[in-house]
Amino acid sequence: MRLSHWIALAAAALVAAAGVLLLLKFDPNAADSPFPGCIFRAITGYYCVGCGLTRALHALVHGDLLRAFAMNPLGVLLLPIVPMMIAHGRGWRPRAIEPLMRVLTAPKFWLVLLPAYWIARNLPWFPFTLLAPG
Repeated sequence: MRLSHWIALAAAALVAAAGVLLLLKFDPNAADSPFPGCIFRAITGYYCVGCGLTRALHALVHGDLLRAFAMNPLGVLLLPIVPMMIAHGRGWRPRAIEPLMRVLTAPKFWLVLLPAYWIARNLPWFPFTLLAPG
């Protein structure tokens, strides 16, 4: 890797560490939380794709996987996949995950998944109500 890649990786690691420290110190569920609420939800009353993600990450850094999943199931499922996709884009190509990466790197996958999730988490019927932040 070139020096610029190492610098970018170090910067990303520092930002991630700072985020973890903030999530350990502050509770996004508290009234005096420094974390902003969802502007889309405040304006429309509907959940967006990212609603509950800060609370999910807070639960994850405190070791509560079930609560994190209840806040934003898609976000929790994508958390380990995003670094794999970045590594794949940078040239890491294990044969075992290549079929998965072909699907995940196709724009049409995301153009279907994200709007479908966005709509589904706002439907008022079971089991869709399980997708809304708990």
